[in-house]
Amino acid sequence: MGIAENNLKKLFRMFKRFHTHVEGTGIGLYIVKRIVENAGGKIEVESKVDEGTKFSIFLPYAE
Repeated sequence: MGIAENNLKKLFRMFKRFHTHVEGTGIGLYIVKRIVENAGGKIEVESKVDEGTKFSIFLPYAE
């Protein structure tokens, strides 16, 4: 479905939802971002309305 560009900065806020026709509480992406950042990584988002959204997660290499 995609997310409008003006909403991307709000995407990882707790209890934030942009689509109400699907179930959810709005904490999933918040938790994922916290886990990724606590592991020293980052998460990036590319989205285009009516096309879709791509999430990329980058984690540091561990030996």
